[in-house]
Amino acid sequence: MKYKIAVSGAAQIGQCRKDIRKVGEMLGREIVRQGCILVTGATTGVPYFAAIGANKAGGISIGFSPASSELEHKKVYKLPTDEFDVMVYTGFDYSGRNLLMTRAADAVIVACGRMGTLNEFTIAYEDRKPVGVLEGSGGTADLIKGLTRRPHQKRGPIFYDRDPKKLVQKLVQYLKKRSK
Repeated sequence: MKYKIAVSGAAQIGQCRKDIRKVGEMLGREIVRQGCILVTGATTGVPYFAAIGANKAGGISIGFSPASSELEHKKVYKLPTDEFDVMVYTGFDYSGRNLLMTRAADAVIVACGRMGTLNEFTIAYEDRKPVGVLEGSGGTADLIKGLTRRPHQKRGPIFYDRDPKKLVQKLVQYLKKRSK
């Protein structure tokens, strides 16, 4: 079985660590090396870098677009299509796309991020999906540990690591162990 791992992260990378492009590509490559399929929100920034990495490694990347067509994806949202092997045009704008994308994935990785990434994290967490958080990547990713320390009902497992490769490996090991 090929697991689908979503990479959620900032489309605008100003608040991300300086080497976020390299880190995003590493995430995409490692997802492929672990025999998995990359899922993203079909946007720029971190998700796009992960798609580049997945394609360089010979893997498959699936993009979930907020648009209802390729034309709208390119002209209205001004988002890329070139690194995605399969594109799902949801027609549900960003919040609907976030829901469908996270629900389609077996696990979600958060790298850097802003409000949309926080939305994707909360959907995955509430759905009890395993989440990997790339510590030190900036933005939303660096806030999650503090947010989840507060009293709340525990949901899905959260894995933390500063190393993209190790983070992907932790998620895949968990998914394999859970499916036995």
